[in-house]
Amino acid sequence: MVAVPESHSGWTFVTSHARVLAVIADNPNVRIRDIAARCRLTERAVSRIIADLEHDGYLSHTRDGRTNTYRIEPDKVLRHPAEAGLSVASLLSLLLQDESARIRKPVAR
Repeated sequence: MVAVPESHSGWTFVTSHARVLAVIADNPNVRIRDIAARCRLTERAVSRIIADLEHDGYLSHTRDGRTNTYRIEPDKVLRHPAEAGLSVASLLSLLLQDESARIRKPVAR
């Protein structure tokens, strides 16, 4: 598992909804507990975000025993008028590319 960064206060460029979606895109079978740890959120906050994303059709899930498998709708367009025409896939390609680069990049000492 990737090391969890220290907590951060103040504003950020990426919303919690985008972070949760990126973690799910990276692993569709991820547990809410693990999403919370990677995104530095509570499990309750992650559950609410997942409910928001499902309610608006960006995400769905199927349940197999105790495991959820999430499915992202990559062609769904982003909600804000300033991002009109941009798809979820476009957003995730930026976030996941960045995440992959961080994982491969050695830590400076």
